[in-house]
Amino acid sequence: MNQHLTKLSNLQQRIIAALIGGIAIIGAIYWNQWGYFGVFFLICGLTLREFYQLVGLDGNAPLTYYGTFTGLCIFLLTFLIEKKLIGIEHYFWISPIASVIFFIKLYKKNEKKPFTNIAFTFLGIIYVAIPFSLLNICVFLEDAVYSYQVILGCLFLLWASDTGAYFAGTYFGRTKLFERVSPKKSWEGSIGGLCSALIVASLLAYFFTDLKYWHWYCIAIIIVVAGTYGDLVESLFKRSMDIKDSGASIPGHGGFLDRFDGLLLSAPFIVTFLRIFA
Repeated sequence: MNQHLTKLSNLQQRIIAALIGGIAIIGAIYWNQWGYFGVFFLICGLTLREFYQLVGLDGNAPLTYYGTFTGLCIFLLTFLIEKKLIGIEHYFWISPIASVIFFIKLYKKNEKKPFTNIAFTFLGIIYVAIPFSLLNICVFLEDAVYSYQVILGCLFLLWASDTGAYFAGTYFGRTKLFERVSPKKSWEGSIGGLCSALIVASLLAYFFTDLKYWHWYCIAIIIVVAGTYGDLVESLFKRSMDIKDSGASIPGHGGFLDRFDGLLLSAPFIVTFLRIFA
């Protein structure tokens, strides 16, 4: 399939990949809580693996497999605890599982900078696994009731922001937003993303009633602001690795980090907002 898509323009690839991926993700989330768990468990694992592979391009040696395993354990534990299948005391499993990283590196011979590699292993967990795990807090309301509306709404807002920013930046972009890190991003693109997100927030406020209307507008602003910074942070990361895209897993979109970078930095703010105000 990738071979056929490579013959198309970048915009055509983006649209086709977005439709296929979007339908699969939306269908899984809408189906039930286990559909949500399965799709985001997979996305979390693939994004972690991609992150560690990129770090390795610069001569580092993070624990790709064990770091991914640790991140997925955190995601699994968070899901089961928020669903109230197991008690909150099971969070204590995270500490010994993560501590094994030090033991493994102790037996790795001929490493010049083992603690640098340990740090990059933990960075993947903090940067990728924890934000995805925080989404589990968003999807379960009081009494562990699953709400597909919250997670779908966040994704719709993220996609609307990305799409609005892409087209507004392409056709109207003149004023650079953060040229040192990302020369193509513009203020016009950010404003376009904000307008698109607010329009979608209005629709969500009407159709999705699990949250109040003003909650959706606040989440839209959080996603636009934090998502933009997430995109810039990932651009800074790729620039430090001297690469253009984090991968080629998603035609027209790059890799999983390219596709979900905005969500990674938005998730902590969204969860905090929902827990305090919603």
